[in-house]
Amino acid sequence: MSTLPLSQHEAQSFASGKGHGDENFPVASHLVAPRFRAPIMAFYRFARAADDIADHPDALPEDKLAALARMRAGLDGEGAPEAMALAASMAQRGIDPVHAHELLDAFVQDVTVRRYAHWDDLIAYCRLSAVPVGRFVLDVHGESRETWPANDALCAALQINNHLQDCAKDYAAIDRVYLPTTMLEAAGARVEDLAASASSRGLREVIVECARRTGELLAQSAPFARSIKDRRLGAEVAVIQALAEDLCTRLQRQDPLAVRIEHSKPQAALIAARAVAAHFLTGRRR
Repeated sequence: MSTLPLSQHEAQSFASGKGHGDENFPVASHLVAPRFRAPIMAFYRFARAADDIADHPDALPEDKLAALARMRAGLDGEGAPEAMALAASMAQRGIDPVHAHELLDAFVQDVTVRRYAHWDDLIAYCRLSAVPVGRFVLDVHGESRETWPANDALCAALQINNHLQDCAKDYAAIDRVYLPTTMLEAAGARVEDLAASASSRGLREVIVECARRTGELLAQSAPFARSIKDRRLGAEVAVIQALAEDLCTRLQRQDPLAVRIEHSKPQAALIAARAVAAHFLTGRRR
């Protein structure tokens, strides 16, 4: 398998055009101190490039795996430019590259695994696909690793919220289903129900149950923002927590097959403003 750097043409052929402004949560917003934004954005660009490879609807699996191998090669020397840029940033700041490598493990899994049997399987996937992102941001800020359990719960919740939002799209575009198949079977639902314009009774039951369990993860992460020493990062985490909680509630009340469940910019801004105000009024200060 080749580990040569991606050519400009190859990189563009995988690119989705999606950027940090398209996410459900802020990425290195102005709440984060300027000196920390560059490494976080380097990690985001790396993650976005790898995600675009894994989720490309038309590329062959072997081509995706080869491109992801070039991403990994870039972390270790010569390879994809986004990975090389991240490697340089991590080396400059003495950050453990394990988070980037774990994230690539998740994208390889995206190429090779299309179904998850149990809830615990989904959580194990989130441990690779979402948790390393938060841990990287905490390491950039020099935060204690005692914050990791709360971080892990929040990151997993964000990932599952996204899976529930996009469950129909993921099935239609790339035949990938994150809803646990044992839960679907127990509810009398089928994977094929995801192709409908509205959820069947069984499918709706599974989506609501997954959202309920996501709410439990968010209950675990609720103290996270106040445990962070950097008050600006704490404020950003408070915003992410509030947005995730609101989205989780919407997913329990609305059908993601029938309507697009997301925040409008004014809604997100209002939730963020309230979260920041509450954090600085009651949260921990450095």
